[in-house]
Amino acid sequence: MSVLLKLIDVAVYVGDRCLLAPISLELTQGQPLTILGKTGSGKSLLAQAIMGLLPTALRVSGEIHVYGKRMTCRERQQLWGRELVMLPQEPWHSLDPIMKCVDQVTEVYQCVKGQNKQDALRSAEEALYQVGLSHIGNKRPDELSGGMAQRLAIAAATAGGATVILADEPTKGLDVSRRDGIVRLLQSRSRFGSLLTITHDVTVARQLGGALLVMKDGHLVEKGETMVVLDSPQDDYTRALIAAEPSVWTDIAPHSQKHDTDDILVVDQLKVARGGRTLFDGLSFSIKQGDVIGVVGDSGCGKSTLGDALLHLVTPLSGRIARLNQAAKPHQWLKLYQDPPSAFSASVSLGQLLDDIIQLHDIDRTRVAPLMAKLSLPNGILERNCLAVSGGELQRFSILRALLLDPVFLFADEPTSRLDPITAKEVTTLLVSLASEAGCAVLLVSHDAALIRKTCHQVISL
Repeated sequence: MSVLLKLIDVAVYVGDRCLLAPISLELTQGQPLTILGKTGSGKSLLAQAIMGLLPTALRVSGEIHVYGKRMTCRERQQLWGRELVMLPQEPWHSLDPIMKCVDQVTEVYQCVKGQNKQDALRSAEEALYQVGLSHIGNKRPDELSGGMAQRLAIAAATAGGATVILADEPTKGLDVSRRDGIVRLLQSRSRFGSLLTITHDVTVARQLGGALLVMKDGHLVEKGETMVVLDSPQDDYTRALIAAEPSVWTDIAPHSQKHDTDDILVVDQLKVARGGRTLFDGLSFSIKQGDVIGVVGDSGCGKSTLGDALLHLVTPLSGRIARLNQAAKPHQWLKLYQDPPSAFSASVSLGQLLDDIIQLHDIDRTRVAPLMAKLSLPNGILERNCLAVSGGELQRFSILRALLLDPVFLFADEPTSRLDPITAKEVTTLLVSLASEAGCAVLLVSHDAALIRKTCHQVISL
């Protein structure tokens, strides 16, 4: 088997500080390689170093060989699209928000493959058909679900014929069926080349097979054949990642609900539609202070729409939603977004955004540091904007911002889908503790049925 990509002692530094310790690896034709680790372990940093996408403030040492030739950063950039391609963590970052979906793929066939406009359009329509998106050609990316956007990004990225594909967290935020579909799609697209996948999902690593590297805090801690490593892990950190999968959690919901607490929300015979399609009808339930209510179901079944309706962001077709906590202020009915970039402005730092809500709502600033520690957020994150942090860090910052507002009701729309298993368990435990200790009701949406079973008092299946 030919070696398509080879790294020899590649390390990343900022000044004299080492962010990624020297690492060596080989990516061979037909042999997938997966890098597993929690947020901040250096996985994405390594992928950016390979692609030549690191900020100018960072320095790379070591050798990177592509197709047997040692290449500079500039030379690797010349291979983008044709030989070497990377799927970023957030598909929205690789898609033009105002361009029709079919045009985004057509552009690749024109600019990279050199096809004329008519041939490029036909190729793009065929590519969308192959990934099950033939019906969305005239839509914009903001009209797509997360799974659709990821498939569109893959179709556009691989349209140039690249044989080496780097996929950075390609399945995060997707339900099980969509996750498995993306894995199969990546496997088929890399059939004649190879696939390097970055993930914190142990299940995805198992599905991909091949070779596995486990990283922690910028260091390689374990490597080998995927099944061997996951079935017989040698490092304590690898064991911790496997043990943090929701299917093996013990129940973390409070054992005794406070039955004497008041209802804060009553839903009666609710019927909601979106895009002309009825999502659910006749839905009734009530929520008390401190309740953790789980909502499960496949993408598109109405999980997010239900939460939006409870927050008065969507108008129901019929039924009743009654808020019974009259003392609560409007900003205490809150939403944690599934895609954290959609909840932040990139024009200012995260610290400035935090200062804004502290001043607006007269919040005690001394509450910030303990919450940042609980959420494993470094102080330096406040100096950056939302584009300069990982998806996991941005989601944890979203939770920090919400907790500072003392919510009475928190609609958590896939709040841990961007997080590694260890951090996801810590954050979920924190949300459940909030509900129990502060009397905040939490509506927790997840595609992971095991997570919902372990954390919630009541489950709504859509």
